[in-house]
Amino acid sequence: MSEQFIEVDRLRALLVQNHGPSDSLLRDGDEEFTSEIVLARIENVIEAILTSLSKSEAPTLTVLNRSCWSNIRFEDDIGLHAASDYTVSTIRSDCSRSVTRFATTLKVLSVIYKMVQSNSYATKRDIYYNDTQLFGSQRTVDLIVDDISCMLRVPRRNLHVLASSKGFIAGDLCYTEEDGTKVNCDSGSMVCETAGRQSWFLPMFVGKGVPDVNSRLMSMSFDAHNLTVPAVMWLGLLPSDIERLNVPKDALIPFTKRDHSKLQSLQKRPYFNSQPLWKKEIELMLKWQQKAEIQCLTSIAPDYLTRVYLPNKLRFGGWI
Repeated sequence: MSEQFIEVDRLRALLVQNHGPSDSLLRDGDEEFTSEIVLARIENVIEAILTSLSKSEAPTLTVLNRSCWSNIRFEDDIGLHAASDYTVSTIRSDCSRSVTRFATTLKVLSVIYKMVQSNSYATKRDIYYNDTQLFGSQRTVDLIVDDISCMLRVPRRNLHVLASSKGFIAGDLCYTEEDGTKVNCDSGSMVCETAGRQSWFLPMFVGKGVPDVNSRLMSMSFDAHNLTVPAVMWLGLLPSDIERLNVPKDALIPFTKRDHSKLQSLQKRPYFNSQPLWKKEIELMLKWQQKAEIQCLTSIAPDYLTRVYLPNKLRFGGWI
């Protein structure tokens, strides 16, 4: 099976050559995010609030506007990242629409400060249960944590906040944790689970259908150098694969209005036209007005995904 990953190893070597050692992706310039730096940045925020209060001014917080696509740029070797000329949102303490957000942000900042100071960790769920009446919902905490990470320009893991307590990995990997514990991930077969279906496959590793940051360390464009994988590949299932493999039509799912709107939105994103292969695949989906889950490959054979599809893709390419 290891020979199937020769191309993957070649791409990894190329990335290391282009970007230097992997730990360089965890830096802001030449600066490492030590606990002292994180604490200092939080203190700067609080100091600015106190300064405003001393002048009888309403304190504000300023964060990058993460919902605006004009703040996003795309580069082949980085992926999505925040533009240098980004727009910002102001969270005011004297505005009825934002005063709750201001208060909840300060609450989460105080929790983070204590955790970094004591070198302890918590999940976002733990923070929510710290004051459920104030936060109202888990989503409130999720958004605030990302806002704080963006505002401080500090990777979320350096804030000592975890997406969840879980995360799975298996394969030809050994590593040493900070306390000196040696971990060997090559522990035999594992379950590769998606949407309720299980199959055995090595040495691939998958955690969840929608992986958390612990598993994938990617998503937030404002922290691209720390949180994104520069050359993530679309392995499958490609729309062109559906046609090439002659997947039965009754295994496909008709488009909804939401699906159509989502694809139209993707076509308007600033990086879309620079990716002709993505464009081709999405145009096929729009043409057919159908979509497919990767489980539809079981309509060809029960073990087609793990026995044929993935091994051939990894051995011969075909991803984009």
